[in-house]
Amino acid sequence: MNKSSYLLVFAALLVAIGFNSFFIVDEKEKAIVLQFGEAVRTDIDVGLSFKLPIVQEVKKYDARIQTLDEAPDRILTVESKYLLVDSFIKYRIADVLTFYKANNGSFNSLNSLLGQRSEFILKNQFGRRTVKEVVSGERDELMTTMLNQLNDSVVDLGVEIIDFRVKRIDLPSNLSNSVYERMKTERNRLAEELRSEGKEIAREIRAIADKDKVVILAEAYKQSEQLRGEGDAKATAIYAEAYSVDPEFYEFTRSLKAYTETFQSKSDVMLIDSNSEFFKYLNKQSQP
Repeated sequence: MNKSSYLLVFAALLVAIGFNSFFIVDEKEKAIVLQFGEAVRTDIDVGLSFKLPIVQEVKKYDARIQTLDEAPDRILTVESKYLLVDSFIKYRIADVLTFYKANNGSFNSLNSLLGQRSEFILKNQFGRRTVKEVVSGERDELMTTMLNQLNDSVVDLGVEIIDFRVKRIDLPSNLSNSVYERMKTERNRLAEELRSEGKEIAREIRAIADKDKVVILAEAYKQSEQLRGEGDAKATAIYAEAYSVDPEFYEFTRSLKAYTETFQSKSDVMLIDSNSEFFKYLNKQSQP
């Protein structure tokens, strides 16, 4: 091998060492620098960084939010009734050095530990509550408690729990019907209470309305009788004043009214003395 060949090999070696001395960490990653298996650098910023070639190596891990969604767990409630609980966990790496030491950088190992600890928390929390409480009554409080407890339990794993939530709770077939029936009975009882309250309120409203109606009608009748009395009194006064001007004419008009009311039909028959006062004006009219 000649001198130029040695130079070429040496240049290639320098280039390889140069490439091995630099690495890039993007915003979706967290990195750690190891030297002979020991972590020597963990505070690595995003961008281009330097490391010692050959003796140091870089481990990069996904820093984005990860999802752990395992098969549903069979959980026992305080009533000794089983529920099929399907949950999920959202997490991300918080401390890359702790993550590396706890799991040797393996997400599979981490997911296994997270699954065990989340199952323990689920059983612990569900075991203190009834079926009704975990299904509807204390759902939000339960989610918050489980999230806080899981975060406290994974500090040694170097991760942060973003969300820990139950997405589905299924009842075993032998329990579903009885739970639904109890819920239906409770809703029917509440509906009956509301109906009874509504009927009671309706009776009170009707009683008040009937009372107001009687008062209004009595007041209206009183006012109408007063107005009628005043009208009759005025009419009597007017009649009296008018008839006092010509009593004879008044008597004549009254006789005409009596004739009209008496002989309304051709079939009407009345037996009376022709010299009666009733025919006073008719007799006068017939005289020459």
